[in-house]
Amino acid sequence: MKVCIVGAGAIGGFIGTRLAASGVNVSAWARGATLAALRQHGWRMQTAQGLVQAPAVASAEAAELGMQDLVVIAVKGPALPEVAPRIAPLLGPHTVVLPAMNGVPWWFCLGRAGFGQPLASVDPGGRIAQAIALEHVVGCVVHASTATSEPGFVQHKMGQGLIIGEPGGGVSTRVQELAALLGRAGFEVTASADVRTDIWYKLWGNLTMNPVSAFTGATIDRVLADPLVRDYCTAVMHEAAAIGARIGCPIAQSPEDRHAITARLGAFKTSMLQDVQARRPIELDAIVGAVHEIGQRLGEPMPHTGALLGLTRLFAQVHGLYPA
Repeated sequence: MKVCIVGAGAIGGFIGTRLAASGVNVSAWARGATLAALRQHGWRMQTAQGLVQAPAVASAEAAELGMQDLVVIAVKGPALPEVAPRIAPLLGPHTVVLPAMNGVPWWFCLGRAGFGQPLASVDPGGRIAQAIALEHVVGCVVHASTATSEPGFVQHKMGQGLIIGEPGGGVSTRVQELAALLGRAGFEVTASADVRTDIWYKLWGNLTMNPVSAFTGATIDRVLADPLVRDYCTAVMHEAAAIGARIGCPIAQSPEDRHAITARLGAFKTSMLQDVQARRPIELDAIVGAVHEIGQRLGEPMPHTGALLGLTRLFAQVHGLYPA
């Protein structure tokens, strides 16, 4: 089994390190400081149990790494339209592509009624869909908190969960085999018969907490403690739940139930707030923009989601974290 990690940051490094430490042949397509760190130190991850380390093969040229059995894509959403056409040397006829990314993936609405064109918010011009055929894709939801204190060095905070499944539903042989591989590496893996709903459910919680924390600078305990802000988040979640019901991803939970689950995390910094504080571009399009676009295509009223998108986008533009 040959595995390549595309985007060896917090999540890519988390998955790559676990797999490599379990004996899997794992390489990384990387560049800059991350490439140098992987070549010098290998895969490295600090956990509560200690340092996990394993050798790494890393290159800035996909052609040097060659055809893979599994390609894990863990780059930030804004980078993927540029990255996707360049991974062609990694893909063979039977290569599985596992996007371990935040928000709505580019393939989410492909082939669905009313979505003849790719979502412009996550796949402008359809470049990703052209570069990565849908038959390569296995959907993925990551339930873990990780960070990088320096290039190539991951801090694992909590969670080992991965949900994987076929974009069209059902549990295939390749999903079962992939689940077994990931399970042997220490992940808590669920082979889902409906991974689209799993993706939408995670997004339903992140849709408000990520951007609201980003432009206020507040941890989620403070977001939920303010009754006006909490009510606004609830209104956005109602809009997203209505969309989910129309695209085959119903939410069997109330916003208040989800708030109660989120509140258990305490003074938690969302990934988007961490990006703002680190002066990194934010993943607004995949988390909020795509939801708004889906709603517009369906003709669903989305005043609260639209306001959230506009406010967060303006904040990010002012701070140089989103294109003007």
